[in-house]
Amino acid sequence: MTRAKKGDTVQVHYTGKIATGEVFDSSLEREPLEFCIGERKLIPGFEEALVGMQLGESKTITIASHKAYGDHDETLVSSVDRNLLPKELPLEEGTKLQIGDENEIPTIVTVTKINEEQVTLDANHPLAGKDLTFDIKLISFT
Repeated sequence: MTRAKKGDTVQVHYTGKIATGEVFDSSLEREPLEFCIGERKLIPGFEEALVGMQLGESKTITIASHKAYGDHDETLVSSVDRNLLPKELPLEEGTKLQIGDENEIPTIVTVTKINEEQVTLDANHPLAGKDLTFDIKLISFT
């Protein structure tokens, strides 16, 4: 029986969880995810897990953070003076903001801490530093 390989276009259903078992994403209630293995459109560990799978095969994999969204990078966490942010901006921990860097490139940051003088912003991906577990089923490949 043939197996999926680099260069194949695949369709998969998946459910992704963090270590606590909390589901952060799933394709089960929508169309399967379709992509070409090796085009690096997904996290590396996810693509690597599909190589060698047979049509209809299911498996559970755990991907270390460095093969997922990377390790948490403290250099991407910074505090800004609260008065530099618009007063009408609703701020609470967990709020996502889009900011521009010195080159006007937009970046999504998450508010992680607020006090009267400072707001701490984290530009890491929300899943950075987390090992991820995926239940994967190979639906089709060509």
